[in-house]
Amino acid sequence: MPLARIDLIKGKSAHYRRTIADVVYDRMIECLGVPEDRFQTIHEHEAENFLFDADYLGIYRSENCIFIQLIFLDVASAEQKADFYRAVVDDLQDKLQVRPEDVFFNLVTVQPADFSMGLGVATYVRGVPSDRLDPNSIPD
Repeated sequence: MPLARIDLIKGKSAHYRRTIADVVYDRMIECLGVPEDRFQTIHEHEAENFLFDADYLGIYRSENCIFIQLIFLDVASAEQKADFYRAVVDDLQDKLQVRPEDVFFNLVTVQPADFSMGLGVATYVRGVPSDRLDPNSIPD
């Protein structure tokens, strides 16, 4: 049920883009405990339409910068989120030689009523089934 948006400058191969998507998907499940539902978009931009501060906070970002945004239910702890960031960066560096400085994250957490999975229905307005949540976060 999480929605992942991946943004980057045009020109990377389909393999490169798919690898980013696969890494994000796999680490969302592993680190954030989200369900194995895949909803992702990859947006490619002309360089003149992909704007970022190249040295914000003293971190130098190159033209290979990648924005990763997740929209999901607020079920992950701060530690899980930090683990997610590190795991994605490590995997992208290992698999695609992406510099850690070039990976920018934004996690947006929402309430159950903020999702409609189709049919114009507020899918989780009456609550989220336990199989859609991290089994480690469900009280005994």
